[in-house]
Formats: sequence, C-alpha cells, structure tokens
Amino acid sequence: MTGVERMELKIHGRVQGVAFRWYTQGTARALGLVGWVRNRPDGSVQIVAEGTPEALDALRRWAERGPDRARVDRVEEFRGEAAGAFTEFEITG
Repeated sequence: MTGVERMELKIHGRVQGVAFRWYTQGTARALGLVGWVRNRPDGSVQIVAEGTPEALDALRRWAERGPDRARVDRVEEFRGEAAGAFTEFEITG
C-alpha cells in the first residue's frame, strides 16, 4: 500500500473513563484510518492506526487534546511501515 504508514500512540493523563476510545474510533474512521484503540492496565490509552501521513497527523493532533473530559499529559509516538492487516478501526479493549 503506497503512501500508507503505521502510527502507534500511547496517551497518558486522565484518558480512561472519559469516552476517549469511543471518540478516537469516530475520529479515526472520519479520517479514513484503520487500526484499533484500547485501554492499558497502566491507565493510558494505546492507539495503533494505519493510513496516509496527513490523516495520521490529524489523529495525533486530536489525541493531544482528546475529548472534553480528558486531560492529556503526554503522548508517545512511534511511526513505521504499515502492515496492512486492518480493515476498519475498532475498540479492542
């Protein structure tokens, strides 16, 4: 898949119990991204998304704020080559 990248984000702060995963799914789908989002045991949220660099950048900008009730303290980002294993954007945990 030409022009497609993979981005993994780990979002720290008050990001669980504030509908972060639900809003992430809606935002990612609106941007045409595929992948998943889940809560992590350490209280963070993990996002794995694949799509165009522009769409991934837009998701990153959104994730830096999150939904209204969230408080994002820090975002860790890793980028790499897309695996092409996803068909939609899902909440997995």
